[in-house]
Amino acid sequence: MENQTIERLAGAPAGTHEGITNPALGEGLQDTLLNKGGGSTFVAELLPRLIGLALAVGAIVFLFIMLVGGIQWISSGGDKAAIESARGKIVNALGGVILLFATFAIVSFIGDFFGLKLLELDLGVLQLGN
Repeated sequence: MENQTIERLAGAPAGTHEGITNPALGEGLQDTLLNKGGGSTFVAELLPRLIGLALAVGAIVFLFIMLVGGIQWISSGGDKAAIESARGKIVNALGGVILLFATFAIVSFIGDFFGLKLLELDLGVLQLGN
């Protein structure tokens, strides 16, 4: 009864979920959430996408920090303290991107070695009704 009230308040016809959508989710994730077994399948498809997003954001942050460090180095005008600050930013950015890709490589290696799909989660065992 409570779900029907929530659905009516959300503008959906009573007893269906067709009117309730999340615009932040893409078509694929929205269909998975509504039609393919609910939350566990949704999480199994969402987490690898989040891992890919984290890698992309990490690469963008690396490029931004490298750019800022390079501009700071160029505009230092020979000031030793400014050059050291810029060098520190560049070294930290390089260390961060090496750590980022090393983590990805280790996860991929462990997955290949043990035959697991760590970047493709399979939560089928946790689904109700199986």
